[in-house]
Amino acid sequence: MTESVLDYMTRLGRAAREASRITARATTAQKNNALLAAARALDAAREALIEANAQDLANGRANGLDEAMLDRLALTPARIDDMIEGLRQVATLPDPIGTIRDMRYLPSGIQVGKMRVPLGVIGIIYESRPNVTIDAASLCLKSGNATILRGGSEAIHSNRAIAACIQQGLAEAGLPAACVQVVETTDRAAVGALIAMPEFVDVIVPRGGKSLIERISRDARVPVIKHLDGICHVYIDHAADLDKAIRVADNAKTQRYAPCNTMETLLVHEAIAARVLPPLAEIYRAKGVELRGCPATRALLGTDVREASEDDWHTEYNAPILAIRVVDSLEAAMEHINHYGSHHTDAIITESFTDARRFLTEVDSSSVMINASTRFADGFEYGLGAEIGISTDKLHARGPVGLEGLTSEKYVVFGDGHVRT
Repeated sequence: MTESVLDYMTRLGRAAREASRITARATTAQKNNALLAAARALDAAREALIEANAQDLANGRANGLDEAMLDRLALTPARIDDMIEGLRQVATLPDPIGTIRDMRYLPSGIQVGKMRVPLGVIGIIYESRPNVTIDAASLCLKSGNATILRGGSEAIHSNRAIAACIQQGLAEAGLPAACVQVVETTDRAAVGALIAMPEFVDVIVPRGGKSLIERISRDARVPVIKHLDGICHVYIDHAADLDKAIRVADNAKTQRYAPCNTMETLLVHEAIAARVLPPLAEIYRAKGVELRGCPATRALLGTDVREASEDDWHTEYNAPILAIRVVDSLEAAMEHINHYGSHHTDAIITESFTDARRFLTEVDSSSVMINASTRFADGFEYGLGAEIGISTDKLHARGPVGLEGLTSEKYVVFGDGHVRT
């Protein structure tokens, strides 16, 4: 009798729950040994990885995947190197599990503190990029969690080959295979089952397009760590240093167009607009960036700047398109960001301490920056080693989610026969 998708996912969930108890008590050395052994297995399996990926790429072309999707799907030798290095880097990160903080004696004589513990079982749902399999597995394992990984159907052969290397690493470290499980079926019903198993899964992390994340957020019966949009802003204040402003606004838009931390809207104070916008527009035009602006922007830069619509202020382009708005005050800039932004990453360029402090305090985003490119909003750049994703929620984790974001805390109490009177 063929196993149903629901039965299959239930089996994975039950195995993950049992494995999570073992992973939670695994030593740092054991977890690091598993990561390093998996890195060695990846290195030894390069030919098999390329062969499996070639099958996915051929299927993708036959199914009409566009070039951008095929590029994300491809496992080049350099990307395999990056996966191996990623495993080694996570092995060097401090282990957060078991650390105790804020221990203090209370009048009753007991000691109370907080200890960092794993979340339990983490479900990761992602699209196209096979390297996410390694990123997610390594972070979940190092933080003492078991994980169920459901990659995109277009990368199924690549993910299976990568999973074999992870399983080898777990076996060498004496950890059960169910610590990291890759969903073998491409049936979409597997996602529906994974997000509706609170008895087995403690949190879901979706990584992919907006439609995927909206669906997961809408249908999940398990808590979700996610962000929907990356509508990021740079605001050039009246007290900005021109050189810094031009350098940062250029980098925030053109260093890469697709990531969620790329600037999509540039806000400029009217007192500095005439000095900063023309040289910036020259840079953007030379790099092929289409400009869309408010009336004041078009008056300064010319009619080749398209008139920005209301939709432009709401749009994450992921492309060489930039919306520009001239504002009359810091208050107007912050109001625009808090209204149109996605609470992801926003930056101010200013030499005014007062304006910088107000921006930090009043802009309601998961990352707020002073005189720095929004492109720094990334787990690696924040010194987290890597990230499982970025959260714009306010509960539990916010911003890039690294090892600590995959843990929780519980109160611990030390006594010596103390009783409450």
